[in-house]
Amino acid sequence: MAAPGSAAPLASPMASIGVPKEIKRDEQRVALTPDGARELVSQGMEVRIEAGAGLGAGIGDNDYAAVGAQLVSREDAWAAHLVVKVKEPQPEEFAFLRPDLVLFTYLHLAAYPDVGQALLEAGTTAVAYETVQLDDGSLPLLAPMSEIAGRLAAQVGSYLLEKPHGGRGVLMGGCTGVRPARVVVLGAGSVGWNAARIAAAMDAEVFLLDRSPQRLRQLEADRRGRLVSLVSSSSLIERLVPGADLVIGAVLTPGGRAPTLVSEALVAQMKPGSVVVDVAIDQGGCIATSRETTHTEPTFSAHGVQHYAVGNMPGAVPFTSTEALMSVTLPYILVMAGRGLTEAFTDRPELVSGLNTIGGAVCHPGVAKALGVQPRHPMACLR
Repeated sequence: MAAPGSAAPLASPMASIGVPKEIKRDEQRVALTPDGARELVSQGMEVRIEAGAGLGAGIGDNDYAAVGAQLVSREDAWAAHLVVKVKEPQPEEFAFLRPDLVLFTYLHLAAYPDVGQALLEAGTTAVAYETVQLDDGSLPLLAPMSEIAGRLAAQVGSYLLEKPHGGRGVLMGGCTGVRPARVVVLGAGSVGWNAARIAAAMDAEVFLLDRSPQRLRQLEADRRGRLVSLVSSSSLIERLVPGADLVIGAVLTPGGRAPTLVSEALVAQMKPGSVVVDVAIDQGGCIATSRETTHTEPTFSAHGVQHYAVGNMPGAVPFTSTEALMSVTLPYILVMAGRGLTEAFTDRPELVSGLNTIGGAVCHPGVAKALGVQPRHPMACLR
């Protein structure tokens, strides 16, 4: 493990930005659009795009070349000062990690401790999209993907409830004289609210649970259809889950593992053909029976209940997801690459909470707890 305080590019501008092609299974998103590349090039920065990186999102190499980006090999993309990705490095990419590299991507280290260990051993400076947090507690770089994942959760759940796809044969909105599907959404953050809103728009009977009365009160003005918001408790979950046709897990612990809210015994009480969509799987999942799946093999059955737990749900709609991600990450890429991390953290203090690892140290308390190591104070990490 690199010693804390070893070389890391804090003060200097980062003249080169690398965008490798995503290699996580079924991941089709790309971290930078041609519009974003053009903005960076116009600021005098060298943008290196791995050839073919944007094809899954419908972006051709010529689109990048036309705005002045360089088309390079994977090795040359990773050799840049600042590497921007969508998903955490895969084992095949660990060899590219190094002390003078700044990595900016979704990491979710609580769910992927091997990635955390690789970052620590390499001494890499890693800034995670999902832990960049504003003073009001919001997560600006997680929000667009959470919105997309929530909307997808309702769509996927509706599809899987159909009999040909292994479900109970229940229509989300029911019909005249027949009750609609009963949907239980755990968590009223961006994922949960969007899931509940779409399910309610399908005329399902929706119960949205959250531990925060304040959050539920904020959402009350926009409540539509058969949507009931309730303050969550273990007893309430135990009462509602067995009767649900669809359970959507949407809890979030920034930087840490998701709490297990639904036990295996509770899943076993659900009706055969019911559906679980565990959006929290990239934080370890909040349903005891969940395990991560892929877009190629998205479901499995446990106790007769279909489980969908794809770790990169927004990757199913890579065009939409890439555009949405770029809209929020570009300002941070510009300030980090153009001014260096020290000034970037001063100008955009929310980036400090995004700092997960640097010089062999963990600087985020939630990540440190999940990885079982002692955290260093973020400001001490930056000295």
